[in-house]
Amino acid sequence: MTRAVLPRTIWFTRCPVPTATGIAADRRWLTEEFAPDGIEVRSLQDAAPGADRAAHFTHALPGLFREGGNVPALWARSRGERTRLIGLTWIEERQTVLVAPGSGIRGAGALRGLRLGVPAHDIAIDFWRAMALRGFAGALSSAGLGPDDALRVDVPAAGHEGQWAAELDALRRGEVDAVYVKGARAVEAARRAGAEVAVELDDLPDRRFRVNNGTPRPITVHQHLLDDHPDLVDRFLAVLLRAADWAAGRPGEVARILGAETGAGADGVAGAYRPGTHLALRPDLSADRLTLLAAQEAGLRAHGFLPEPVDVTAWADPEPLRRAAALAARPHPATT
Repeated sequence: MTRAVLPRTIWFTRCPVPTATGIAADRRWLTEEFAPDGIEVRSLQDAAPGADRAAHFTHALPGLFREGGNVPALWARSRGERTRLIGLTWIEERQTVLVAPGSGIRGAGALRGLRLGVPAHDIAIDFWRAMALRGFAGALSSAGLGPDDALRVDVPAAGHEGQWAAELDALRRGEVDAVYVKGARAVEAARRAGAEVAVELDDLPDRRFRVNNGTPRPITVHQHLLDDHPDLVDRFLAVLLRAADWAAGRPGEVARILGAETGAGADGVAGAYRPGTHLALRPDLSADRLTLLAAQEAGLRAHGFLPEPVDVTAWADPEPLRRAAALAARPHPATT
């Protein structure tokens, strides 16, 4: 059988959050891994104009590795894109429900009967909207409430610049009573708006209430690359595993890289990511994480984000990560 020709370029993309891909990119280990093969490794985010940046959401690029939010990943698979799930992380990324200053609203139970602001973006897969709906669902569920126990208010995002700007503006104007935000940029935006925290989802003891776009966060690859070049997939994952292990002993370096990845300052990073984030970058495909991702799939489908069901267990392929772990266990000069 004729061996498939090596690709000239391997692409990767990640969300502006803590990822092993971001660590490996910062250290240039992906470039170094594949340079001897004559393969260029390029970031979709850093590509020149003309690159298919929409592939971050559609994954319609066979040579692409993606480590990012599960909403676009599940959506792409639901639409029929031949991707495979090859890893999952769980990294707490501060999720909160915010209210106007002086409102006195505190606790998930206090959301009953309130107007919950849900953004509406004119994009193919509105992951911002999905995050808000799932965040509110988690908060309400933690108090034994359901979606009908509060009023959903759509907040058009057109004409607003910056993450969470539309929701926070609606909160400031009194058009909604509560909004959902997450991550480092959200910490900074909330402080600028003077908003107060009504619910800290990260403090809820049951992490099922924190299942959302980034929890758990998938690593996906196109079936085409996995079929033709499984060794390249294994090696890419092995670099991510080494990057995660390297990060586990360097919290200061991880904080620096996180600042660059998120575009947030030190206070935003510290406010969004609790101590220990540097220990949580290693992916796996444990039954627990797959169960949590299946719960997210069901929630997204219930809200109408997925055109077809996604069987999470069938989507997952544990073999590349198993082989990558064996590769990563070997001594490697780049990570010493």
